[in-house]
Amino acid sequence: MELPAVNLKGCIVFSGSYAWANFTILALGVWAVAQRDSIDAISMFLCGLLATIFLDIVHISIFYPRGNLTDTVRFGAGMAILSLLLKPLSCCFIYHMYRERGGELLVHTGFLGSSQDRSAYQTIDSPETPADPFAVPEGRGQDARGY
Repeated sequence: MELPAVNLKGCIVFSGSYAWANFTILALGVWAVAQRDSIDAISMFLCGLLATIFLDIVHISIFYPRGNLTDTVRFGAGMAILSLLLKPLSCCFIYHMYRERGGELLVHTGFLGSSQDRSAYQTIDSPETPADPFAVPEGRGQDARGY
């Protein structure tokens, strides 16, 4: 049984750093899928994907072939551009997976919504009192004047 030939057309036109960056992110993506509970894996994949968006823009703008375009070169450049256009959508899906795994947005600014820090939050309906390690229950060792 023969293995099918894998044809990576975008890497034919833009070789070198373009291929290294995208294959590295592909490997991080496989790691993020394999490690379903790891927040580190998915966050590294998301950051790497965001970095490759910028790097792909720079790489395509500098190394886009300008003369004598064969069909293979034109198709490879088109696939690289299509990949670049789909990466922001992939980032949205990856960010959703990051939030499902318990990741938090590290930068809390006012225009992005309310802060998710609820460590001192207590509901009105809760019968519990907040735990104060220095509080002494009334009637034990203190009189009404606080001595």
